[in-house]
Amino acid sequence: MLSNKRVIILVERDFQDMEVFYPYYRLIEEGVTIKVAGNGDKIYHGKFGLPINTDGKIEDFTPDEFDAVIIPGGWAPDYMRRYPAMVEFVRKMSNKGRIIATICHGAWMLASANVVKGKKLTCFFAIKEDLVNAGAVYVDKSVVVDGALITSRKPDDLPDFLREIIKCLK
Repeated sequence: MLSNKRVIILVERDFQDMEVFYPYYRLIEEGVTIKVAGNGDKIYHGKFGLPINTDGKIEDFTPDEFDAVIIPGGWAPDYMRRYPAMVEFVRKMSNKGRIIATICHGAWMLASANVVKGKKLTCFFAIKEDLVNAGAVYVDKSVVVDGALITSRKPDDLPDFLREIIKCLK
């Protein structure tokens, strides 16, 4: 059980539904305390319409409170990176050596936070060049772990993604 661990999931409109709810419930099953943060709205809807309530705005939380941050894909990361507080939260998590787990387009937040230079990672193929141009070393695998950075490509990779997150949290 991971009952002493705390994870924050970042959301914005049009998140990839499975990339939020699969980690959310799988980590609760492990005993992890989960918080969900957005940029101000109380409820966000995924690409397929599923709603999720937030526990507050990103400014309501500090990286010191969490062992990991999960950044889902969908179109949400393109909205997330428009908010300096959200980008800064990811940067601070990286500076503190905390686990940062991104899937699909979530890796855009890593580029915006300027934390990918020299790091091996994977992402949705359509943003591969963005990450390479930001200095990342792209690897086409279901999950790539480089230190405290865990990345995956798409919803089909969720089992491997969560297996690595859980292993790193232990």
